Amino acid sequence: MHGQIIMLNVISGMSLAFIAFGALTLCSPPAPAKTAKAHLMHNENFEVDCLAQNIYWESRNQPVKGMLAVAMVTRNRVLDNRFPHTYCEVVHEGPTRPSWKDPKIYYPVKNRCQFSWYCDGKAEKVPSADADLYYFIKGMAYKIYFGNEKDITYGATHYHADYVKPAWAESKTRTIKVGAHIFYRWERNTPK
Repeated sequence: MHGQIIMLNVISGMSLAFIAFGALTLCSPPAPAKTAKAHLMHNENFEVDCLAQNIYWESRNQPVKGMLAVAMVTRNRVLDNRFPHTYCEVVHEGPTRPSWKDPKIYYPVKNRCQFSWYCDGKAEKVPSADADLYYFIKGMAYKIYFGNEKDITYGATHYHADYVKPAWAESKTRTIKVGAHIFYRWERNTPK
């Protein structure tokens, strides 16, 4: 069964391909080679990692549909010219400050990022107890990065937990509630 692909249906016709046996795994990118194609693959793996980290840290306690919705918001921002144009730039968007040790190194300003986990001051190490969950999320991130999955958020570019009401929500169009998150679309003629 070398190279066998197992398909897992998730929601709304979305499928995630997991390589069960063989040289390629979803968590271990290929070793870099000295070619333009390898450089591109490295960048793609880096982008998938940024997307997977965002899904994990923003929605690991949500249902699968909630994880997918967070991934769609991230993708919608990448595709929207009002935001940066790569997954890593979108995930890491926010004000920065120079390091007190080396002014050439910049760090995100605590609690001011677009995605709060990125600048909450905590280490971003996935606990070993969540290794299987992160493996699943990484597969979801690959599928979204390389695929053309249906946007279940109807174009949402923002979301918040259902127990808060940020001021920006008044200027956005509510699209869907999934798990503990409420999703919004940023219409073209409204402020960020």
